[in-house]
Amino acid sequence: MNQKHLAAYAVVALLFGASGAYVGMNKKEPAPPLTTTMPAGVTGPVAELYKQSLPDAAGKTHALSQYQGKAMLVNFWAPWCAPCVQEMPELSALAAGEEGKKLQVIGIGIDSATNIADFSNKFKISYPVFVAGMAGTELSRQFGNGAGGLPYTVLIGADGQVKKTYLGRLKFDELRKDLASL
Repeated sequence: MNQKHLAAYAVVALLFGASGAYVGMNKKEPAPPLTTTMPAGVTGPVAELYKQSLPDAAGKTHALSQYQGKAMLVNFWAPWCAPCVQEMPELSALAAGEEGKKLQVIGIGIDSATNIADFSNKFKISYPVFVAGMAGTELSRQFGNGAGGLPYTVLIGADGQVKKTYLGRLKFDELRKDLASL
Protein backbone atom coordinates (compact mmCIF):
# COMPACT_ATOMS: atom_id res chain seq x y z
CA MET A 1 0.00 0.00 0.00
CA ASN A 2 1.45 3.36 -0.93
CA GLN A 3 1.43 6.63 0.98
CA LYS A 4 -1.47 8.12 -1.06
CA HIS A 5 -3.80 5.23 -0.24
CA LEU A 6 -2.82 5.27 3.42
CA ALA A 7 -3.51 9.02 3.63
CA ALA A 8 -6.87 8.62 1.87
CA TYR A 9 -7.91 5.84 4.28
CA ALA A 10 -6.87 7.97 7.24
CA VAL A 11 -8.96 10.91 5.97
CA VAL A 12 -12.00 8.66 5.44
CA ALA A 13 -11.56 7.16 8.91
CA LEU A 14 -11.33 10.65 10.45
CA LEU A 15 -14.50 11.76 8.61
CA PHE A 16 -16.43 8.71 9.83
CA GLY A 17 -15.14 9.24 13.36
CA ALA A 18 -16.02 12.95 13.32
CA SER A 19 -19.52 12.34 11.92
CA GLY A 20 -20.12 9.61 14.50
CA ALA A 21 -19.00 11.91 17.30
CA TYR A 22 -21.22 14.71 15.97
CA VAL A 23 -24.27 12.44 15.79
CA GLY A 24 -23.54 11.03 19.24
CA MET A 25 -23.14 14.45 20.84
CA ASN A 26 -26.29 15.86 19.20
CA LYS A 27 -28.48 12.84 19.82
CA LYS A 28 -31.55 13.74 21.84
CA GLU A 29 -32.86 11.44 24.48
CA PRO A 30 -36.18 9.88 23.54
CA ALA A 31 -39.16 11.38 25.29
CA PRO A 32 -40.17 9.45 28.38
CA PRO A 33 -43.21 7.27 27.84
CA LEU A 34 -46.49 8.77 28.93
CA THR A 35 -47.47 7.17 32.20
CA THR A 36 -50.87 8.76 32.40
CA THR A 37 -53.93 6.76 31.56
CA MET A 38 -56.85 8.09 29.59
CA PRO A 39 -60.06 8.72 31.48
CA ALA A 40 -62.78 6.23 30.59
CA GLY A 41 -64.44 7.07 27.29
CA VAL A 42 -61.66 9.29 25.91
CA THR A 43 -60.94 8.10 22.40
CA GLY A 44 -60.20 9.40 18.93
CA PRO A 45 -58.70 12.83 18.40
CA VAL A 46 -58.88 13.85 22.07
CA ALA A 47 -56.85 10.78 23.03
CA GLU A 48 -54.38 11.71 20.25
CA LEU A 49 -54.21 15.28 21.58
CA TYR A 50 -53.42 14.04 25.09
CA LYS A 51 -50.60 11.86 23.68
CA GLN A 52 -48.86 14.90 22.18
CA SER A 53 -45.80 16.53 23.69
CA LEU A 54 -45.20 19.86 22.00
CA PRO A 55 -42.66 22.64 22.46
CA ASP A 56 -43.85 26.06 23.54
CA ALA A 57 -42.66 29.25 21.82
CA ALA A 58 -39.50 29.19 23.96
CA GLY A 59 -38.70 25.61 22.92
CA LYS A 60 -39.62 23.86 26.20
CA THR A 61 -41.60 20.66 25.60
CA HIS A 62 -44.89 20.08 27.44
CA ALA A 63 -47.06 16.99 27.61
CA LEU A 64 -50.62 17.93 26.69
CA SER A 65 -51.81 15.12 28.96
CA GLN A 66 -51.42 17.66 31.78
CA TYR A 67 -54.78 19.10 30.70
CA GLN A 68 -56.74 15.85 31.09
CA GLY A 69 -59.79 16.25 33.27
CA LYS A 70 -60.17 19.96 32.53
CA ALA A 71 -62.38 21.58 29.92
CA MET A 72 -60.26 22.87 27.04
CA LEU A 73 -60.51 25.25 24.16
CA VAL A 74 -57.91 24.20 21.57
CA ASN A 75 -57.23 26.85 18.95
CA PHE A 76 -55.32 25.83 15.81
CA TRP A 77 -53.76 28.96 14.32
CA ALA A 78 -50.84 30.43 12.38
CA PRO A 79 -49.09 33.82 12.58
CA TRP A 80 -49.83 34.50 8.88
CA CYS A 81 -53.58 33.86 9.35
CA ALA A 82 -55.29 37.27 9.80
CA PRO A 83 -58.50 35.92 11.45
CA CYS A 84 -56.32 33.87 13.84
CA VAL A 85 -54.41 36.96 14.91
CA GLN A 86 -57.63 39.02 15.18
CA GLU A 87 -59.23 36.60 17.67
CA MET A 88 -56.15 36.23 19.89
CA PRO A 89 -56.84 39.27 22.12
CA GLU A 90 -60.32 37.92 22.86
CA LEU A 91 -58.93 34.43 23.50
CA SER A 92 -56.38 35.98 25.87
CA ALA A 93 -59.13 37.87 27.69
CA LEU A 94 -61.18 34.67 27.91
CA ALA A 95 -58.22 32.72 29.32
CA ALA A 96 -57.40 35.46 31.85
CA GLY A 97 -61.02 36.03 32.93
CA GLU A 98 -63.61 34.08 34.91
CA GLU A 99 -64.05 31.49 32.15
CA GLY A 100 -60.31 30.80 32.27
CA LYS A 101 -60.69 29.41 35.79
CA LYS A 102 -62.89 26.60 34.43
CA LEU A 103 -61.39 26.29 30.97
CA GLN A 104 -57.85 25.77 29.69
CA VAL A 105 -57.22 27.68 26.47
CA ILE A 106 -54.28 26.49 24.38
CA GLY A 107 -53.02 27.53 20.96
CA ILE A 108 -51.48 25.03 18.59
CA GLY A 109 -49.40 26.90 16.04
CA ILE A 110 -49.12 25.59 12.51
CA ASP A 111 -45.88 27.21 11.43
CA SER A 112 -42.17 27.02 12.17
CA ALA A 113 -40.85 27.31 15.70
CA THR A 114 -39.01 30.51 14.71
CA ASN A 115 -42.12 32.22 13.32
CA ILE A 116 -44.23 31.27 16.34
CA ALA A 117 -41.49 32.43 18.75
CA ASP A 118 -41.18 35.74 16.88
CA PHE A 119 -44.94 36.22 16.97
CA SER A 120 -45.18 35.32 20.67
CA ASN A 121 -42.42 37.78 21.53
CA LYS A 122 -44.28 40.61 19.76
CA PHE A 123 -47.75 39.95 21.16
CA LYS A 124 -48.88 39.30 24.70
CA ILE A 125 -50.76 35.99 24.74
CA SER A 126 -52.09 34.94 28.14
CA TYR A 127 -52.53 31.25 27.33
CA PRO A 128 -50.04 28.52 26.39
CA VAL A 129 -49.02 28.47 22.74
CA PHE A 130 -47.41 25.35 21.32
CA VAL A 131 -45.55 24.66 18.09
CA ALA A 132 -46.88 21.78 16.01
CA GLY A 133 -45.77 22.74 12.51
CA MET A 134 -47.59 20.92 9.73
CA ALA A 135 -48.39 18.03 12.09
CA GLY A 136 -50.88 20.44 13.67
CA THR A 137 -52.85 20.47 10.42
CA GLU A 138 -53.18 16.68 10.56
CA LEU A 139 -54.26 16.84 14.20
CA SER A 140 -56.91 19.47 13.36
CA ARG A 141 -58.15 17.19 10.54
CA GLN A 142 -58.65 14.41 13.08
CA PHE A 143 -61.01 16.81 14.87
CA GLY A 144 -63.06 17.23 11.68
CA ASN A 145 -61.22 20.05 9.92
CA GLY A 146 -61.21 18.27 6.56
CA ALA A 147 -60.14 21.32 4.57
CA GLY A 148 -57.36 22.26 7.01
CA GLY A 149 -58.73 25.80 7.33
CA LEU A 150 -57.60 28.22 10.02
CA PRO A 151 -58.44 29.24 12.61
CA TYR A 152 -60.01 26.02 13.79
CA THR A 153 -61.10 25.74 17.41
CA VAL A 154 -62.24 22.71 19.37
CA LEU A 155 -64.22 22.84 22.63
CA ILE A 156 -63.50 19.76 24.76
CA GLY A 157 -65.39 18.99 27.96
CA ALA A 158 -63.69 17.94 31.19
CA ASP A 159 -64.92 14.43 30.33
CA GLY A 160 -62.61 14.41 27.30
CA GLN A 161 -65.44 14.59 24.76
CA VAL A 162 -65.55 17.06 21.87
CA LYS A 163 -68.49 19.40 22.55
CA LYS A 164 -68.21 21.63 19.47
CA THR A 165 -65.85 22.70 16.70
CA TYR A 166 -65.58 26.13 15.08
CA LEU A 167 -64.08 26.88 11.66
CA GLY A 168 -63.07 30.49 11.07
CA ARG A 169 -62.91 33.44 13.41
CA LEU A 170 -64.71 32.72 16.66
CA LYS A 171 -68.00 34.40 17.44
CA PHE A 172 -67.46 34.98 21.13
CA ASP A 173 -71.15 35.42 22.00
CA GLU A 174 -71.79 31.95 20.60
CA LEU A 175 -68.71 30.56 22.35
CA ARG A 176 -69.81 31.95 25.72
CA LYS A 177 -73.22 30.28 25.32
CA ASP A 178 -71.47 27.02 24.55
CA LEU A 179 -69.20 27.45 27.57
CA ALA A 180 -72.22 27.99 29.81
CA SER A 181 -73.50 24.54 28.84
CA LEU A 182 -70.31 22.75 29.95
